[in-house]
Amino acid sequence: MGITQHVAGTDNVKSIANLAMLTGNIGRESTGVNPLRGQNNVQGACDLGALPNVYPGYQKVIDAAARDKFEQAWGVKLPGEVGLTVVEMIKAAAKDKIKGLYIMGENPMVSDPDLNKVKKALSGLDFMVVQDIFLTETAQLADVILPAASFAEREGTFTNTERRVQRIYKAIDPPGGSRVDWGIVCDVSRRLGYKMGYDSAAHIMDEVAALTPIYGGISYDRLKGEGLQWPCPDKDHPGTKFLHKDKFSRGLGLFSPIQFKEPPEWPDAEYPLILTTGRLLFHFHTGTMTRRAKAIDEHVPEGMVEINPQDAKKLGVNNGEQVKVSSRRGEISIKAQVTDRVGPGVVFIPFHFAEAAANTLTIAELDPVAKIPELKVCAVTIQKL
Repeated sequence: MGITQHVAGTDNVKSIANLAMLTGNIGRESTGVNPLRGQNNVQGACDLGALPNVYPGYQKVIDAAARDKFEQAWGVKLPGEVGLTVVEMIKAAAKDKIKGLYIMGENPMVSDPDLNKVKKALSGLDFMVVQDIFLTETAQLADVILPAASFAEREGTFTNTERRVQRIYKAIDPPGGSRVDWGIVCDVSRRLGYKMGYDSAAHIMDEVAALTPIYGGISYDRLKGEGLQWPCPDKDHPGTKFLHKDKFSRGLGLFSPIQFKEPPEWPDAEYPLILTTGRLLFHFHTGTMTRRAKAIDEHVPEGMVEINPQDAKKLGVNNGEQVKVSSRRGEISIKAQVTDRVGPGVVFIPFHFAEAAANTLTIAELDPVAKIPELKVCAVTIQKL
């Protein structure tokens, strides 16, 4: 994500692809471009259509034949326009172009850039539903909260970054009134007038296989042990260990000439430091789960801003002292950690901690192609408190 979360994120990935092809590091074991995902099923979510421009299996919504296929399977008329990404939805809500949101397992009140604007946009919605396993910062703004089951309380699959589809097995019953996600969605759908009639996660996987060629040979009875890697087009196919083994999907590979693109915001006299954000080993994403795990939270109970010793000396800041970090979008109070892990002129803040949310400071400028926000570079100033 240090590569992709820039306004030049797509160009960065293309540059890596250029290098991989140029050096012959494609189509052989232990080579290739491996995008380390931020969460365990990001790949699976993308594979099954949780993107605004494709149906499951990366079949494009603007392709009339693909659209017709899904319209016939689902018995509905589908729009032919590309939708909005997460940050674009927030911006549209701020302009009153979106009146309601249904948010599942996402916590934009910690994970999205420029959080002051995010809060204003979400608070201004006519109606917001949050479906999650805990009362997140986003759920606290919701009109309706639908309690969902965790991974240990349901059947299903996860697909990881090497395209490996793996079964998850129910270990315990969901507590209280919480329910599995697909069951909640089916009930909501029926009450809105569309009869969504699945009876199990396996039933859903059968439909996935029927409509998604790269998952065509995958079913629950085949997903034992290590699972299967897509493409797996039919029930006799063993799965695909690595892509581009004998040839590229088009020609000899597509090289892309790339021009350097400046970040949208550089340091200046008023905001002289570069802030970059990221993760810590001990916490997961917005901390919805890990910060409720006593042992983990005791180990890393709060956020910190990492400052190079040279900068700390100029600022008169000692290790462990409280500081104010400000950008053009907001400010937070946070402890300083003086360390040479960051270079002079650069500071680092993990984004897991809502009470000192790094994304209060970040900028919501987007990559023009992938629409990923610039979460890795913005200008800040630090003041000792």
